[in-house]
Amino acid sequence: MKLWDKGYSTDQKIDLFTVGNDRELDLILAKYDVIGNIAHAKMLHEIGILSDSEVYNLNKELEAILVQIKEGHFTIESNFEDVHSKIEFLLTEKLGATGKKIHTARSRNDQVLVDVHLYVKDALEGVNNDIGLLFDLLLSLAKQYKEVLLPGYTHLQVAMPSSFGMWFSAYAESLIDDIYILKAAYKVANQNPLGSAAGYGSSFPIDRELTTTLLHFDTLKYNAVAAQMSRGKLEKTVSFALSSVASTLSKMSMDICLYMSQNFNFISFPDELTTGSSIMPHKKNPDVFELIRGKCNKLQALPYEFTLITNNLPSGYHRDLQLLKEGLIPAFSTLKSCLEMLTYSLQNIKVNTTIVNDEKYTYMFSVEAVNELVKNGTPFRDAYKIVGKSISEGTFSPKKDIEHTHCGSIGNLCLNEIKKKKEKAAF
Repeated sequence: MKLWDKGYSTDQKIDLFTVGNDRELDLILAKYDVIGNIAHAKMLHEIGILSDSEVYNLNKELEAILVQIKEGHFTIESNFEDVHSKIEFLLTEKLGATGKKIHTARSRNDQVLVDVHLYVKDALEGVNNDIGLLFDLLLSLAKQYKEVLLPGYTHLQVAMPSSFGMWFSAYAESLIDDIYILKAAYKVANQNPLGSAAGYGSSFPIDRELTTTLLHFDTLKYNAVAAQMSRGKLEKTVSFALSSVASTLSKMSMDICLYMSQNFNFISFPDELTTGSSIMPHKKNPDVFELIRGKCNKLQALPYEFTLITNNLPSGYHRDLQLLKEGLIPAFSTLKSCLEMLTYSLQNIKVNTTIVNDEKYTYMFSVEAVNELVKNGTPFRDAYKIVGKSISEGTFSPKKDIEHTHCGSIGNLCLNEIKKKKEKAAF
């Protein structure tokens, strides 16, 4: 059951090795393969390859397959090489010669390209929506805890006053940078490669503008060779976008792991969101956040993996490109689960509102003391030495009333501005 079957059988070991886990991954792409088939059939009808009855019957059967996929009844048995061969078999089984016409003016190469482009567009929109939920929660928490001070650190040493308002909204605004990169990846995906065939076009007078409209692409990848070369480039671009989001989630998860420890005691979570130890009854472990951190760190390796697969390939199709699906499709589900779990957990965060009462945080107010002297006329370098001396002599007495007013400071978080910025970034 191969689209390239010429009447002889391939060695079974070769089959197993070359197909790999394509069938499993192709179940995710099946919906998009059907959508691509429907558009292609309509285009073949428009240029006179398919009759009115043929395109009607093809569309009817493809819609029925789409229902099977949505209901979870569609399968790709081991005697089929991939989703493309299974769908063409079903069409031929039902429609005979009409089913055999569906592959006219097309190659499996541009079928895969269309499937991946359509899948990536949907998947990126899903990530964008999940980021939106986390973003809204972070801004809400920032507003709720904007008055609660939190030590800021440099070199992992207590440095200057921060706040939970700053901490939550910092990650919210960082997500906007990730959205910018996701949006760029979406733009790369939003180009129709259908009609490039095996990478060199077709002698049929196909209408690529029509399929671009039917498949809701913004534009098409005009040059057939360029369309074929987009395989690998698209996946790598997307991997950088997913990696960017993963970096933000990983960093926040690391903060949470630190802040939950008894040495910090800045935040806590209900018992049911933590795990225990098999021998230490007092333990409340941040396993969820450790796994988010680990999974997101793995995602950050994806651009390098894709680079190694594609970096020395010349133009044209190569079977190496099949391996990209193994990293791309699971990456989306992994990132989605991390976004969902971080959002779910943060809804139940408990903030310690008395952190700065601990005397070990006394000196984080030293810069405030220096600035107060400067405001009263003391040169900065002199004020720095005066406060430094009081610290070394043990006479420093902090003023804990923070008066920061500039944009993005403790006293002026600019939450509305950050929200508007995110709205402009959305796609």
